[in-house]
Amino acid sequence: MTYDLLVHNIGQLILPNSSEKPLKGQEMKELNISENAAIGIMDGKIAWLGSSAEAESLKASERIDAQEKVVSPGLVDPHTHLVFGGSREHELSLKQAGVPYLEILAQGGGILSTVGSTKKATEGELFEKASFHLERMISYGVTTLEAKSGYGLDAETELKQLRVVQKLKEKYPVSVVSTFLGAHAVPPGFKGKEDEFLEEMSRLFDDIKEGKLAEFVDIFCETGVFTIEQSRMFLQQAKDKGFGLKIHADEIDPLGGTELAVSLGAASADHLVAASDEGIRQLSQGNTVAVLLPGTTFYLGKDHYARARKMIDEGAAVALATDFNPGSCVTENLQMIMSLAALKLKMAAEEIWNAVTVNAAHAIGKASEAGTLEEGRSADFVIWDVPNYKYIPYHFGVNHAQSVYHSGKKLWERTPYGEIQLSSAR
Repeated sequence: MTYDLLVHNIGQLILPNSSEKPLKGQEMKELNISENAAIGIMDGKIAWLGSSAEAESLKASERIDAQEKVVSPGLVDPHTHLVFGGSREHELSLKQAGVPYLEILAQGGGILSTVGSTKKATEGELFEKASFHLERMISYGVTTLEAKSGYGLDAETELKQLRVVQKLKEKYPVSVVSTFLGAHAVPPGFKGKEDEFLEEMSRLFDDIKEGKLAEFVDIFCETGVFTIEQSRMFLQQAKDKGFGLKIHADEIDPLGGTELAVSLGAASADHLVAASDEGIRQLSQGNTVAVLLPGTTFYLGKDHYARARKMIDEGAAVALATDFNPGSCVTENLQMIMSLAALKLKMAAEEIWNAVTVNAAHAIGKASEAGTLEEGRSADFVIWDVPNYKYIPYHFGVNHAQSVYHSGKKLWERTPYGEIQLSSAR
């Protein structure tokens, strides 16, 4: 056999355990590391895993010497707000001056500013902007990600955002999962009429399903946004239509969104900074993944982070994501989130790697395709310019990726003269 590609002389090959269910509790501490390893790739899939010594006798059309660097599965970012118009850098000085968010909102800022910019932007403008951010995510090692709508809050703009995500899927050779987040906030015209607004958003389910515009439906369950009962009704309607479920839950107040996610069998419950002890206990009893977003807590200057340590110690499944968005976490750098997980969430390196690979894939319904490196799976991997797998959480704020591959094809690599996007078209 002649392999299409053979990657050899790998110093450490990270091989997260795969499972039909996300890794929970003590399982998150287990991370297989193969030293002096090699990978054989055929037709875009992993065809062989072994040692560098064994690889010497194998034939390949192309060979890559990893130079004893670390190789991992492609990273998975399970929570992003990738498609939006405008930006909000002008709000930073207001935040620094202590201006309350509600006052910024009253001045036309906050999420309503992004909603306005997204409404005004053409589909082409949104696509161009989202492409810029997606390419940057790829450069940081992400080969699978989720992208939400939610900056339309009306039928026309929400569908416009979802169509942009579809176009991104068609152009870029990475895996993108789409989520409908029409229930991201309450528009000014629907204050006091939240049920009416949710009914309007739910009327889009059939069109979204028919057009294959989203795999998941999400809602922001929080004080001043949507209640537990409103969220339960909306998500149950989505489930009845065949959508997977996600929920922005217990970010500020412990309303019980975590418990709701478990009871509905949601793929993930996200944020969870204020999740109750009971909510964490229920997470440990189910397979809903806790998607934690420490970058948001950091960017907002909050003192209290999600209780990842308690979640893992009590047997829950935890994943990590950027929450990339223009208002509360303006970064595409999932590696930075890995460092915050170590420093602020007190997660071990092994837990962090599982949280950005296999568990993150479970959180967006991609566990059968992404998050691990096994024979027969897509050859999505990253070569890291680091001495060992513990180094990335340790050395923060820079890009450690040397090269990024999806389906055995190089998407991006770093050169001595800078960074080059090698391929963006399918």
